Amino acid sequence: MTLPAHDTIVTFDAVSKSYDGKSRVVDALDLALQRGEFLTLLGPSGSGKTTTLMMLAGFEDPTSGTITLEGRRLNNVPAHRRGIGMVFQNYALFPHMSVAENLMFPLEMHGCPKAEMAPRVQRALDMVRLLHLRDRKPAQLSGGQQQRVAVARALIYEPKLVLMDEPLGALDKQLREQLQLEIKHLHEELGVTVVYVTHDQSEALTMSDRIAVFQHGKVQQLARPAELYERPANAFVASFIGENNRFDGTLASRDGELCRVRVADGTEIVATNASGLAVGVPVVLSIRPESVAVGGAGEGPNHFDAQLEEVIYLGDHCKLRLRVAGSDAFIAKVASGAAGPAMNRGDPLVVSWRPQSCLALPAAGK
Repeated sequence: MTLPAHDTIVTFDAVSKSYDGKSRVVDALDLALQRGEFLTLLGPSGSGKTTTLMMLAGFEDPTSGTITLEGRRLNNVPAHRRGIGMVFQNYALFPHMSVAENLMFPLEMHGCPKAEMAPRVQRALDMVRLLHLRDRKPAQLSGGQQQRVAVARALIYEPKLVLMDEPLGALDKQLREQLQLEIKHLHEELGVTVVYVTHDQSEALTMSDRIAVFQHGKVQQLARPAELYERPANAFVASFIGENNRFDGTLASRDGELCRVRVADGTEIVATNASGLAVGVPVVLSIRPESVAVGGAGEGPNHFDAQLEEVIYLGDHCKLRLRVAGSDAFIAKVASGAAGPAMNRGDPLVVSWRPQSCLALPAAGK
């Protein structure tokens, strides 16, 4: 989607959260959410992403700073008065109510006229393709069906903002991927603003307009999925988003946007100086496995002898684990036919990659 300029719906202004008065789970967070976008908060356990969502929902209070929704200060406003829809991982459906009754409940809580309830319930169930199950209880539904009901319930009273806390975490891989696309299409169709929390980077890449990558209570990078993957801001983002080959080294020289990095075994690798780093500083080199060419003469400065350590068959492609420049955990991806039965552990190979596919990044996150 194209994000409109100056159409901010939610702001976090220097928001911090501490439970013990010492360490900060969320640390001076500044974040602006734009109307109609799908923003994912992504990070490992304990990074602050869920606490950020809970503060926006009203289930946690900020220790300091201000959260606003459409210019309205939310600090100390109880959750039920914020007008925000919420979808949880455990569905949170009422077991004694039918599907239709579960959807009517938030309408009743928001004072919806009785004459409007039945049409709204029908539209919501049509939206998630569950109209035929309106009279069943949650226990009579599959996990995927229960999650669809939870999504419909969050959307039924047409909130301006919907929060989703790892809503697909309990589902199997195939159903999870199916519902990822369904939620994404619902968002596109309805134009509602969504804040989504996950620790699954592939899920974030699939669904999001923008992704905020959290570590130690801070946003390490906020960007569109392609930018995060292709131009990570630092070594943490590079390692957390997608697969990544990493070399620790020192920036030995610079030549415009390119630089030469000396890694631990003395090998020098030419890379893109993505962050404008100075000569002599410690850096991390990031090279995606799909950017590595195996065999052939290749072009450019980065050609290295390698030794095959392992072939991992994955159907449409193989991962080759190689020993390169002092690392025995270097991964290259090749089409399954390219690996071939003749490849054996210990075989010598040549690998290469373009300097533009190799990023020199700050050695530590912010």
